[in-house]
Amino acid sequence: MLELAHLSRSFGQLRAVDDVSFTVPSGKMIGFIGANGAGKTTTMRMIMGLLAPDGGTVSWQGNPITRDIRSRFGYMPEERGLYAKQPIGRQLVYLAELKGMKRAAAAREASELMTRFGLGDRLKDRLEKLSLGNQQRVQIAAAVMADPIGLILDEPFSGLDPKAVDEMAGLLSERAARGVPVLFSSHQLDLVDRLCDGLVILADGRVVAAGSRDELESRGRNRYRLVIDTDASWVRGTPGLSVTQITGCTAVFEIDSPGAEHELLTEALRRGRVLEYAPVRSSLSEIYREVTA
Repeated sequence: MLELAHLSRSFGQLRAVDDVSFTVPSGKMIGFIGANGAGKTTTMRMIMGLLAPDGGTVSWQGNPITRDIRSRFGYMPEERGLYAKQPIGRQLVYLAELKGMKRAAAAREASELMTRFGLGDRLKDRLEKLSLGNQQRVQIAAAVMADPIGLILDEPFSGLDPKAVDEMAGLLSERAARGVPVLFSSHQLDLVDRLCDGLVILADGRVVAAGSRDELESRGRNRYRLVIDTDASWVRGTPGLSVTQITGCTAVFEIDSPGAEHELLTEALRRGRVLEYAPVRSSLSEIYREVTA
């Protein structure tokens, strides 16, 4: 398990990261989300030891993280860190060797990963010859080479087409299934929602929400949808409800007074048929806007 406790970092008068604490459990994928400038990249750099925190600690399996442990992590920086004019295969093998992998095994894994991503015939090409999306594929491959014990990925899905997104999602899910803790940042909230076991939401350098999607959703007010076979405009006059939307035969509302839903359903049945009555699941975008407001 990777654990951050009270991490802080300032740049001059700017408090970029302010008392950030959360965990990334083994075998779980945690989505790290927030606006540009929220402090995500700075936090990831402190995890990897590229920036020293002003305060707080990073721990691995309950002990202070060390340089040797960090060297076994897979890290993908926000800006690509590979060499544009070097052959792809040579770079992947070299980076894996730095992590202690034997050259022959590293060459096999590089070939397997590039073949999986449809780039098996490009190993001898210089990185700059690839499209930006394919360069991103190589960058992710570099992060997962040599069987890392943890993955820290800053915007790994940026610039990828839908097919490549599915490929990368499958790869990360496989690593998590092996017990690897995965932390990745992304502005693609639908993708985070689909992949992640938990979320950490950052705003102005502070954690404003953390937990599973269901836990975050339960923090807000519950909304319900009623669909009937007649016009639903009368729902606005029902005591104990706050109606947020009415469209034809459909009403969406919050329950202010417990028991108000019984009166609502009784009246709906008196007027006709009830086709649907169910909770409304908030989108991750709605949850994000609510906790960062």
